[in-house]
Amino acid sequence: MPNPPEGTGVPEGQGHGLKRLRAQLKREEFEARAHATRDDIRAQIAATRAQLDQANEKIEARAGRNLPLAILFGLVLGVSMLLSLIVVKALFMIVAAVLIGFTALELASALRFAGRDVPRVPTILAALAVVPAAFYLGDGGRWLVFLGGVLFVALWRTAELARADHRGSAEDFWKDVGAGTFIQAYVPFLGSFAVLLTAREGGEWWTLAFLLIVVSVDIGAYASGLLLGKHPMAPRISPKKTWEGFGGSVVVAVVGGVILGVLMLGQPWWVGLIFGLTMVATGTIGDLTESLIKRDLGVKDISTWLPGHGGFLDRMDSILPSAAAAYALFLLIA
Repeated sequence: MPNPPEGTGVPEGQGHGLKRLRAQLKREEFEARAHATRDDIRAQIAATRAQLDQANEKIEARAGRNLPLAILFGLVLGVSMLLSLIVVKALFMIVAAVLIGFTALELASALRFAGRDVPRVPTILAALAVVPAAFYLGDGGRWLVFLGGVLFVALWRTAELARADHRGSAEDFWKDVGAGTFIQAYVPFLGSFAVLLTAREGGEWWTLAFLLIVVSVDIGAYASGLLLGKHPMAPRISPKKTWEGFGGSVVVAVVGGVILGVLMLGQPWWVGLIFGLTMVATGTIGDLTESLIKRDLGVKDISTWLPGHGGFLDRMDSILPSAAAAYALFLLIA
């Protein structure tokens, strides 16, 4: 083959250099586009997150809580209760003991923060003892253990007077004893009605029904209050609670009570109606009572242990009095 004429073509070394240059330019162009795309994605994610945070702040400002976290934790807690009631109802004691124990602890801590010297160790032990007593010994055994727990906490506080840093006036001492008694009556005693109810033949379905209604009432009140709430129900106690929210909770309670009463409890529709109305009444009273306690203590939440919920008492406030009402209805009807 004849050689190419002089002065034509590209020298071999220079051709390879041009290829490397083109490849480098393409790589740089690709990297620039990749960086630009990545920056656009990050900007879009940041803008979306900012919009979500802004929307969540608006919801939290009106609802008084971080709603997504509240829903997530509520689902976890609800599934735990559901499984314990349906699979082996004795497991409900464990769930109840955890809730009652932590609730008693955080209320004792809140009262101590407010100036009351409530001993935490005997408070928790006395609260936990009520749960198995209610399940295995019935109402009579529960009363004995409850009264023994009140005495145990009072004697513990009396023994602490031997230490100089726990001494005070006689008035302060009796206020401390009263605060310890209040915790035992408010948390483990009321909460143990759910354990009593579960221990009865078929009572686990009544427990599940009243818990579902109370949770539904809470959701209905927040949803309707968030969308329609304009008229405060008790502004000096709970500024976030509105009459519109209460109306929504009543509708949810009536519908849920009738459905669960007929399908789950096998009762006439009017029993479900009474059941639902009773639960919305006791749940609202419990919510306002806990709000009044927080107002007196000067705190927004009893604690911050539960994401989106505040503390255990912030979730148990409606359940505690409703458990007693559900047990009374069970005895009267079932």
